[in-house]
Amino acid sequence: MDVSRARSALRGWGGVAAMAVLCALALAFVLLLPCTQRTPDGPRHTAQKTATGVQARADDCVDAEAHERTPAPSGADGPTIDAIKARTGAKRKLIVGVDQNSYRWGYRNPNTEGARLEGFDIDLVHRIAEDILGDPDAVQFKAIPTNQRIPAIEDGRVDMVVRTMTITCDRLKQVAFSAPYFKTGQQILAPKSSPITGYDDSLAHKKVCTAAGSTALAKLEADRKDGRLPATTDLSTTVPNQLDCLVRLQLGEVDAVVTDGALAASQAAQDPTVALKGEPFTTEYYGVAMKKDAGDLVRRVNRVLVDYRAHGWQTSYDDWLSATLGKDSAASKPPAPRYRQGS
Repeated sequence: MDVSRARSALRGWGGVAAMAVLCALALAFVLLLPCTQRTPDGPRHTAQKTATGVQARADDCVDAEAHERTPAPSGADGPTIDAIKARTGAKRKLIVGVDQNSYRWGYRNPNTEGARLEGFDIDLVHRIAEDILGDPDAVQFKAIPTNQRIPAIEDGRVDMVVRTMTITCDRLKQVAFSAPYFKTGQQILAPKSSPITGYDDSLAHKKVCTAAGSTALAKLEADRKDGRLPATTDLSTTVPNQLDCLVRLQLGEVDAVVTDGALAASQAAQDPTVALKGEPFTTEYYGVAMKKDAGDLVRRVNRVLVDYRAHGWQTSYDDWLSATLGKDSAASKPPAPRYRQGS
């Protein structure tokens, strides 16, 4: 009787022990499950996220290298070029957004018949039109304000913009760019008698004018926020067209203008009472801007630029910019193109 009860008791405790072991194993399985499955917080998922992160970092854009994010040159036609060539009659033209107020870049020369558009950018437009349509004059020019360059492309009002437009990562999210065709940098333009000495503490308590949507404005805002520009620098004056800043400066409404040095030099040539102050404090590369999905047109422009840099660029520089930027064009020449976009 006692032995039987003892055996029953042992069987009961054995069952409990077995159950305990099973529970422990189940608990361990639950705890270890995240380590073996791709759950949101598990190590394998973390590894996957890390791989994705590496890819994201590889795709990150750095402004210093943004000018390399363009496809290799090609002379092949595609849907964008086919549509341009399909235009008939008087409409068979390349539609290009340009400036008409930037002296020596894109401006109307009143001493020519019909105040013809002339300048460094305009020369490039004619070369592109000749390559695509066989006629350098097959161009419909559209004057586009600085702050409307990207909307004009996105809305399809123009095929491209050739208007001293700097290639940046932010802009690459909205439009495509050719390889660079010019190198410059941001500089200060102020009256010759001004105590402003450059991009430094002399801008404290000064009112600075920039064009809305320009790289100059973005740079100034970022530097003031980070303490690289005096907190008292007034950046409230923005204008649609960069040349409007020169007018504000002439009227005494602002103390200085910040813009690309290449443009500032041309403005100084227009008004001998103003001058460039200090050295360039950024590096900027101009590119031809087009729609993001116009890959065939971007490749075609890049092919044009290959020949233009070798035969045409220097002549255009001598004609339009040597008087303001100097006879030595080395500082303005674009770097050798690098094509890091595969499509």
